[in-house]
Amino acid sequence: MTIRVGSVVVDCNDFDAMMAFWQEALHYVHRDPVEPGWVVLRDPDAGNVNVSLQQVPEKRIGKNRLHFDLYTADQAGEVERLLGLGATRHPRTPEPGEDFVVLADPEGNLFCVIDVSGA
Repeated sequence: MTIRVGSVVVDCNDFDAMMAFWQEALHYVHRDPVEPGWVVLRDPDAGNVNVSLQQVPEKRIGKNRLHFDLYTADQAGEVERLLGLGATRHPRTPEPGEDFVVLADPEGNLFCVIDVSGA
């Protein structure tokens, strides 16, 4: 028997805002049913890992210890789209030649948008 990652679970406080953001950000659909404070978002083409959201009462403290790397051949376009959905730029100075942009979701969880156009 093999083991695989089926879903990555993100704890959140504002469940509705986070569900709307990540559903649009990833172009995922929710697996029915959506329970109060819990959802599994899935790739409609079933080619990528699920992302689940779980509402929790405690606030995130400090830097998140796990983050998403989102791959795209249109980094500038996707960064602008994600900013329009509610992401924010993470304040940092990029190193020369970096192929990623660091953003934060509506609750401040960091994620990277990776340019794979040259890959």
